[in-house]
Amino acid sequence: MYQMKTEAPSSENGSMAALPQGSFWLGVKDCVPTLLGYLSIGFAAGVVGRTSGLSGLEVVLMSTFLYAGSAQFVVSGMFAAGASAGSIILTVLFVNMRHLLLSAALSPYFRGHSAWKNVLLGSQLTDETFGVAIQRLRTGLNGGAGRWMLGLNMTAQLNWIAATWAGAYLGAWIPDPNAVGLPYALPAMFAGLLVMQIAAQHRKLPELLTAAGAAAIFIAALQVMPAGTAVIVAIVAAPGVGMAVERWR
Repeated sequence: MYQMKTEAPSSENGSMAALPQGSFWLGVKDCVPTLLGYLSIGFAAGVVGRTSGLSGLEVVLMSTFLYAGSAQFVVSGMFAAGASAGSIILTVLFVNMRHLLLSAALSPYFRGHSAWKNVLLGSQLTDETFGVAIQRLRTGLNGGAGRWMLGLNMTAQLNWIAATWAGAYLGAWIPDPNAVGLPYALPAMFAGLLVMQIAAQHRKLPELLTAAGAAAIFIAALQVMPAGTAVIVAIVAAPGVGMAVERWR
């Protein structure tokens, strides 16, 4: 395991701004902006899972071992529809294939780590922690990337588990999640993260062009294939669009 004893958070006037670079606690601090989103989406995932027929324990176990918001919504919906275990597993595999691309983008920053440490960090990677990590790692951490990433990942997953647990056990008061729009919480959070990431860039045109290209591919694919397949096509094609935009620029 990573050595989690780091320097005590030093600060002036009680501020956490002076946390050392590459520390576990800096990873915890950097995760804070995503926590409110995780609380709302996790609560929605818990409610949807419980109303689909899963037990509260099953919802929490899914958050612990599957730990993928979009996939958990998919599992809940397919379970409620009576889908077979094989079809659920295959669908989740396709939905989560994007993690191969996310992990590949981060792998250069962790080449000095052992295989098991990379597996530990990669197994907790999500779309949201990837967005935080890629921005922080590009600016440099002066060492300690593993400790920082562990702090980010653990904070995010513990928050997610707590949120889904709350949704699973309090969701009995919400018998129809569709009536209050809970299934739309996940795409709403992704849209918010996209806007925040683009706003943080000095040059926004490449990111806007990449997003527009991915949207155009999705709309075109939607004309000839189901929505779920069109999403996967757009996800796979988006990195190619980004590379083309970078070369053109």
